[in-house]
Amino acid sequence: MKLSVVICTRDRHEMIGQALESVAASAYPSFDVHVMDQSTTTVTRELVEGIRQRYAAKCPIHYHHLDRIGLSHASNAGVHTSDGEVIAFTDDDVVVPTDWLTKIADVFETDAQAGLVYGQVLVPEDLSEACRQGAEVPSVWFDRRERMVKGRGFKVRGMAANMAIRRSLFVGVGGFDEALGGGGPLRSSQDCDFAFRTYRFGMAIVLVPEVRVDHYGARTPEQWADTLKNYGIGDGAFYSKHIRCGDLRALWLFLKGLLRRRARQIRDLLKEGRWRSDPYADHLFQGVRDAWKFAIDRERRLFRETPRARMTAMPANAVTPSRPRRDPG
Repeated sequence: MKLSVVICTRDRHEMIGQALESVAASAYPSFDVHVMDQSTTTVTRELVEGIRQRYAAKCPIHYHHLDRIGLSHASNAGVHTSDGEVIAFTDDDVVVPTDWLTKIADVFETDAQAGLVYGQVLVPEDLSEACRQGAEVPSVWFDRRERMVKGRGFKVRGMAANMAIRRSLFVGVGGFDEALGGGGPLRSSQDCDFAFRTYRFGMAIVLVPEVRVDHYGARTPEQWADTLKNYGIGDGAFYSKHIRCGDLRALWLFLKGLLRRRARQIRDLLKEGRWRSDPYADHLFQGVRDAWKFAIDRERRLFRETPRARMTAMPANAVTPSRPRRDPG
């Protein structure tokens, strides 16, 4: 099975190198890599070219520069320019183990209904001290394999930093929604939206704990507050799109998530005597309002531009650059 890896990046030349080298070192025998770059300088291009030359005998590495900004746009472009039967996605601040692609391929080869695979996104030991000092690292973990198929329940679980999709699924659901996702007008949640549309399409979503990556995208407390705000806007937009299509499951998921966050705030108020701000919950309805300006392609459930809402670029989530610890020598 031929696999293609897509890594989207924008002005993170200090991080993309370690991510790309870890992918290029994969033990899987048949794969290529596509770097989708939206940077404003040529530094990333030059760095990728150097790595491409070093790994030329092992795997093809393709560099693509995009003028239009947006994570979903770059992801869609990466799928269109690649030819793998399965497309694996990771981020420019992630390091993958050498068996990452092998374990992804195993899932698709043994489960014909699998359309989307999520793995764990873990906080590396290198960042333990930073986390003790207040840094936050987006992560997701689970200790057992789960399989979600239409009619058996759906939950939001997984991150685009460690996901893989079957090409036939991408064609069937119409790709990632380009209004959602980092750099897009609705900020985030393109992966959650894609998973929900996968579920509706009828292919299986498989959570596989053995598929692991380390995430080096640490956030300072100030950066984390902005990240949570963007997550709230994106989730509000994602849920409201499906609610507008009459989807009661999306309505239930939205209300359940909102009530859980508010209940936590009320609990803290009763316990500590003060109301804790929650940037995520506080911006869910901003996402609903912003999304309402867009039209919807109801067949594929994708946002469409209107005179009031364009696919304009927004600032990406800020991270604090960090590198994996290297063994001496």
